[in-house]
Amino acid sequence: VQLVESGGGLVQAGGSLRLSCAASGLTFSNYNMGWFRHTPGKEREFVARISWSDSSTSYADSVKGRFTISRDNAKVTVYLQMNSLKPEDTDVYYCAARSRYTVGVRYDYWGQGTQVTVSS
Repeated sequence: VQLVESGGGLVQAGGSLRLSCAASGLTFSNYNMGWFRHTPGKEREFVARISWSDSSTSYADSVKGRFTISRDNAKVTVYLQMNSLKPEDTDVYYCAARSRYTVGVRYDYWGQGTQVTVSS
């Protein structure tokens, strides 16, 4: 299984970025997908998730109204549209996959991460 993120970069505060996460080696439509962010020395933070079944979504309060998670099962890709970016959004962003059959909230697979840097 591979999850490959892309789309990170440097952007000014108030700008936008769209992250993509391309999956392979799994039946994508059977997986809940999530985005997290983490920098060494800090606790990993949940950002957003989208369900396998009805594409229902949930967000961290810190990004609600600014970020949108979506998925395209035909392209086996999950996206994170990030608008109105703030310097505090600077972090390494990871996508993760959790099977519909996995009990609990642990994710089964993780990507390698993509750096997002927001300048003030």
